[in-house]
Amino acid sequence: MSLTYKKKLIEVALPLEAINAASSREKSIRHGHPSTLHLWWARRPLAACRAVLFAQLVDDPSEHVDALLADPKTRAAAETELAKRVHAWEERQGDRSEDAVAAPKPTLPEVVADLERKRLFAIIEELVKWENSTNEEVLERARAEIRRSCGGELPPVYDPFSGGGSIPLEAQRLGLPAYGSDLNPVAVMIGKAMIEIPPKFRGMDPIHPGMPERNHYRNAEGLAEDVKYYGEWMRERAFERIGHLYPEVDLPKEYGGGQATVIAWIWARTVPSPDPAFSDVQVPIASSFLLSTKPGKEAWVEPIVDKASKTITYRIRHGGTKAEIAAAKEGTKAGRGANFRCIVSDTAITIKHVTSSGTSGRMGQTLMAIVAEGKGGRTYLAPDAGHVRAAMSAIPEWRPEALMPENPRWFSPPAYGMTTFGDLFTDRQLVALNTFSDLVHEARTQIEQDALTAGMDSDQTPLRDGGHGAKAYAEAVSVYLAFGITKSTDYHSSITTWHSGREIIRNTFGRQALPMTWDFTEANFFSSSTGNWSNSIEWGVKTLNAFMPKNDGVEIQHDAQSVDYPKNTVISTDPPYYDNIGYADLSDFFFTWMKPAIRPVYPDLFGVMATPKAEELVATPYRHGGRDAAESFFMTGMSRAISNMARQSSADYPATIYYAFKQSEIDQEGISSTGWATFLQAVVEAGYAVVGTWPMRTEMANRMIASGTNALANSVVLVCRKKEASAEVVTRAEFVRALKRELPPAIAKLQAANIAPADMPQSAIGPGMGVFSRYAAVLESDDSPMSVKTALQLINAELDTFLSNLTGDFDAETRFAVTWFEQFGYDKGEFGTAQSLCQARGLAVDAVKHAGIIESAAGKVRLLKRSELDDGWDPNTDPHLTVWECLQYLVRALDGGEENAARVLRKIGTDRAGAVKDLAYYLYDLAGNKRRDAQEATAYNALIALWSDLTGLAATVSDDAERQASLF
Repeated sequence: MSLTYKKKLIEVALPLEAINAASSREKSIRHGHPSTLHLWWARRPLAACRAVLFAQLVDDPSEHVDALLADPKTRAAAETELAKRVHAWEERQGDRSEDAVAAPKPTLPEVVADLERKRLFAIIEELVKWENSTNEEVLERARAEIRRSCGGELPPVYDPFSGGGSIPLEAQRLGLPAYGSDLNPVAVMIGKAMIEIPPKFRGMDPIHPGMPERNHYRNAEGLAEDVKYYGEWMRERAFERIGHLYPEVDLPKEYGGGQATVIAWIWARTVPSPDPAFSDVQVPIASSFLLSTKPGKEAWVEPIVDKASKTITYRIRHGGTKAEIAAAKEGTKAGRGANFRCIVSDTAITIKHVTSSGTSGRMGQTLMAIVAEGKGGRTYLAPDAGHVRAAMSAIPEWRPEALMPENPRWFSPPAYGMTTFGDLFTDRQLVALNTFSDLVHEARTQIEQDALTAGMDSDQTPLRDGGHGAKAYAEAVSVYLAFGITKSTDYHSSITTWHSGREIIRNTFGRQALPMTWDFTEANFFSSSTGNWSNSIEWGVKTLNAFMPKNDGVEIQHDAQSVDYPKNTVISTDPPYYDNIGYADLSDFFFTWMKPAIRPVYPDLFGVMATPKAEELVATPYRHGGRDAAESFFMTGMSRAISNMARQSSADYPATIYYAFKQSEIDQEGISSTGWATFLQAVVEAGYAVVGTWPMRTEMANRMIASGTNALANSVVLVCRKKEASAEVVTRAEFVRALKRELPPAIAKLQAANIAPADMPQSAIGPGMGVFSRYAAVLESDDSPMSVKTALQLINAELDTFLSNLTGDFDAETRFAVTWFEQFGYDKGEFGTAQSLCQARGLAVDAVKHAGIIESAAGKVRLLKRSELDDGWDPNTDPHLTVWECLQYLVRALDGGEENAARVLRKIGTDRAGAVKDLAYYLYDLAGNKRRDAQEATAYNALIALWSDLTGLAATVSDDAERQASLF
């Protein structure tokens, strides 16, 4: 069947290693990254979104082979490369065993397409680098390729689950019309702040008074300059009003005397002592008393108990014995959860006692330490009565009354009497946040006046209606000022804690939940350290400066199940992940503060009490009356949303849908896990055919070889095409035959692209589901339609068969070693068993021993471990060379670094390298999935992950002899 569309690059190949490396590195980028504008959960990396969009829109070179071959220079390069490949193919054919399946001979069209893909890969590899996020030359090169493939007319990109806004932002960066929508008002505001507001005031000069003249402000730089100015304007006025609540602290003489600014006040929650004799004493329930664990700078809180007066005071200790520091680390904890001990009576404080104290209003707080900005770093001081009075004198006029959900999976404070979002803040924090909220409105008025004075248009059309005048501009700046408040709440709640190792405040959302904390920090808005107001504004300013709004963007609030898409829309989206994250429940924490600050600008968006939840597509059991009902709700809603995409999106481009794996679920259920299978079922039933699955490693901070991991990728990008109207119904047997025919060559291509073995099951789903989902239905023997879960299991079984068949390429000794490893690993086995295995392969045990693979003695046989291999081994002089040896020596060499491994790979030679890589794939499967030997599996996974680098390096490094000669 001929295709009615041009196949896109993402349907054939991607430079995954470069994309994943850039995505994981991005996690450590702070300055200018949109994640610092406002927090959102599980935000997709910009690098991955940029690369996926590019590959989604650019044609695969196989669509233009004739044009490529028509160019003499391109053709000559392809013919030269073809000659090399044919020579390598012919050499390998002579080494294959009789039962091995011959690989097809390379052809000129395949080679020219491969060379062109490498050129496109080079563009992607530059495009995903963080340093090139604002590099016009690199970006324009990518835009030119997109324009060429799209006939000069760029299609709109739409993300109906826009969340943190990464996909629309990257579409806009690539010069594409960008659209996003979300049901959640917080997500919508993030999207507006990223793609909708900056283009309205692109290239405009700042309007604030006293601004020095500058020739030109690009992009959103002028807007950013005004946000910075009016953010400082707010800080000055806030300090005038509430500065007395944040007093400086007197430093003792040993710290230089004088006064210092407080960084944080460290509090512990308290409950009445469970001992009747001391029931009138509030005792601390603290997870830790540690303040600093830096070597030579250890500091901790020591509680001093006076039973006679029934008082507890706190002093700061420095240094101390290991036992004292170990005890301080435990605080008053007495086991997991809310189990503590009373430091007055040594009585157990049970969970029940803590819970009842909290729910009855008897839980309090006590100041344990003050952290100040000392001359030589952090200075830790004992509590001061004046500072306690300052904190207790704060009387908030308003507190958020919205109730937290009774869902302990994501919210534990309600179990202890903290039922509203307002309960998560101290009175001083509430007063400060209210003050800054009031100042946003005052700033909006002041900005409009200054804008008019600066000569800006007096048009009164508001921002939400497309205004560009002084009023709209004032509203725009005030949105980013309000973000300063909501961003501050992440560091100004009673859920934040002190990180004694780094001596900083941990933010509220250290994970995707609101946990209960027992000792907590209270940051100072007016310090120069973590949580200060100026930083909250500055992070947003740096992000605005990095935006490149080449064209207008649109972000609206809408349900993905019924949203209307622009004509010829290209879909790229990152939907909710089954039951992983409670977006709406969690975002109410920010919504409660965003609403009073931004409602005058977007009254429709904030005219509700809390974020919408009834239609949120998350399989939350507590909301839907159980797990089964939650799954049904998710399945139905997601099917409708994806059907809406398939119905309205352009048939000229594939859709891309991100899915995040929940590692624990995969560990328990495998690749056909409930969440994954349910999501894929929704995609297939919506009318899409899945034609590709690309694993994305977005959370890994280091390369696999450094991190020593063989865990699954964090997310998968599904590449989907609209299912053909003429799709037929087939039987299970017909589906299996098609799978056996089409999946092996597809897997071979994935191997050739160096997909890591750990990611192969996810990657193989793409071509496997491509077979399954192109049919209208696959019928079981009872005429019921086959489920996606069953299809996944069959795809995985076919992958196992493919990997098992790889052994047909190997020499007899290697095939013996593989079978032995599968049965015994590196343990000893009986000589008789080894002899039987050898005879079946036309070998003798001594021959395998002579090959340097096994040890045979005293009636026992075992495989040699890599540490036992001959240090003087050289593949060029080994008279009995095997693929097994080549792989094991290569893995061992990698322990000494990539250059060391590349040198060994060079000696092994290109004619053997393919078989060595095949063996690494197969042994990964044996070690990880069958023998459950994670350490052994990781070794092979790391090798494949670095295969491209090693191959390139092998062409440049000298061998050992050359290296030694160069020393003289």
